[in-house]
Amino acid sequence: MELDEYLPVLQRTNARFADAAAEAVLAHGWRARVPGCPGWTLADLVWHLAGVQHFWAWVVRTRAADPGTYVEPVRRPDDELLGFGLAQSAELETVLAGADPAERVWTWAPRQDVAFVLRRQTAEAVVHTADVEQVLGDVRPIPAAVGLDGLDEWLEVMVPGVFPDGPPEAAHPVVFHAVDADAERTLFPGSRPFPIAALTGTAGDLLLAVWRRVPLEVLTVDGDGLQAAAMIGLVRLE
Repeated sequence: MELDEYLPVLQRTNARFADAAAEAVLAHGWRARVPGCPGWTLADLVWHLAGVQHFWAWVVRTRAADPGTYVEPVRRPDDELLGFGLAQSAELETVLAGADPAERVWTWAPRQDVAFVLRRQTAEAVVHTADVEQVLGDVRPIPAAVGLDGLDEWLEVMVPGVFPDGPPEAAHPVVFHAVDADAERTLFPGSRPFPIAALTGTAGDLLLAVWRRVPLEVLTVDGDGLQAAAMIGLVRLE
């Protein structure tokens, strides 16, 4: 996606997250389990995204050079979580709208600018919106461009973050075919002469698969699906 596309996507995604979370609370309560985040309740999910957005809004607003002076918010009671989350989303959107994407800020990645925050927070919100939609039982398709950009971000940012010195010895290539974006991407390219599997599906489903939100069974698998899952599983982000 282009830089000017991220903020509108983030705004729409934040709105969907808030709506779906409110519906899920009414339907299932705050203690509902989140399938994509084992061990989390709906309250944990809403608090997590609010906390993440609170932190990155602070980083951009203060043009932080490091996170050392950041003060974490106090966990809110369940009946305040939706309002707190909405406030953090609005604050993040506001500070991002007012910042030059090229402006330098601290991040945990080699890229140290507002543009990184824009892209990372868009992907974060997209995946967590799918999480809350799974609780609600109403998972909506992720637009092709958004899904492909999220997949690219996982490959370009997350994978090198886990393996800064290159693919591990156990790595085998896995090819991703995004049918709705007419695109092909590869995990661990060049680690072996041939891919161990090719996974075909929508860009959104591929994104959710690499973030382990959906099983590979939602995709068309050509090759060794168990080994493909193992290769994705090597990218541990906890």
